[in-house]
Amino acid sequence: MTYLTKPTLHHPTLPTNRLGYTRRDYEGKISTLCAGCGHDSISAAIIQACWELAIEPHRVAKLSGIGCSSKTPDYFLGNSHGFNSVHGRMPSVLTGANLANRELIYLGVSGDGDSASIGLGQFAHLIRRGVNMTYICENNGVYGLTKGQFSATADAGSKSKRGAMNRDAPIDMVSLALQIGVTYVGRSFSGDKEQLVPLIKGALNHRGAALIDVISPCVAFNNHPGSTKSYDYVRAHNDAVNRLDFVPKRDVITARYEPGEVIEITQHDGSTLRLRKLADGYDPCDRLAAISHIYQHHARGEIVTGLLFVDPSADDLHEHLNTVETPLARLGEAELCPGAAALQALNAELI
Repeated sequence: MTYLTKPTLHHPTLPTNRLGYTRRDYEGKISTLCAGCGHDSISAAIIQACWELAIEPHRVAKLSGIGCSSKTPDYFLGNSHGFNSVHGRMPSVLTGANLANRELIYLGVSGDGDSASIGLGQFAHLIRRGVNMTYICENNGVYGLTKGQFSATADAGSKSKRGAMNRDAPIDMVSLALQIGVTYVGRSFSGDKEQLVPLIKGALNHRGAALIDVISPCVAFNNHPGSTKSYDYVRAHNDAVNRLDFVPKRDVITARYEPGEVIEITQHDGSTLRLRKLADGYDPCDRLAAISHIYQHHARGEIVTGLLFVDPSADDLHEHLNTVETPLARLGEAELCPGAAALQALNAELI
């Protein structure tokens, strides 16, 4: 996290939304992530989406786990509620908060390590229960805070910055979510703001569990073996008095391509992503077709981006449990503790 704050003074000519807020009112603290990190582009897209939707910042509850991605909620919506949970446990904390106060807008930000490894079980149950929230997975395939080990979403055959080969099959968060009942799911690239902002806006307006898997390049991939500019090479050939580390400034990778088009993105380490944007005629309301479409293009080495599936008639966890409209956090003792007679009647039903 960071304790650096941005100036409070705003230029008087900044455009405002229908609530009278400028885009600056949706920002947070200054990011301490590596310059050029795709996660910062995702934060900017969240800020833009919330500003365009004219969401009151104090109505948003943002939650995260552990990792580079889980630092990012400090960098947007500084006037909203926030909670940074332990590794992989964000979904259960968010579920509890949602049950207590259904009137807030819940935004969970996680990473591929936080979601697909230690938090995979929590992620799966959050999705299948239909908790009303937007789940953004900032997916870079590595554990960026612990020296770049492979995460569970890393492709088989990919190489780490140390030259190690990943031989494990990857977990596809989107395909998994589709199989267990997600009612809104999309995939995007952090540098494609034109696609990502509408996806986030749709997810925030969706009732039920909404997942957006965002491919987000990590600038640490530039530190790869074989390069005489790598940190390990310099350390091995330098008689230094101490050990320092440095992540060079990199430009943010951006992308712009048309529906149905395939584009190749060269990452900071020289590796290539092949992104295919969904064509205009694609039907996002067919779950089985969405799963088939993803696997067909995966076999071609392509990552499909866009709104992959949505169920317009979806409900959420509160409807499943038949909870009252009044948030549980506002109920008094009389409503929450109906008395001994009611308890006895309930126990009698279980005999």
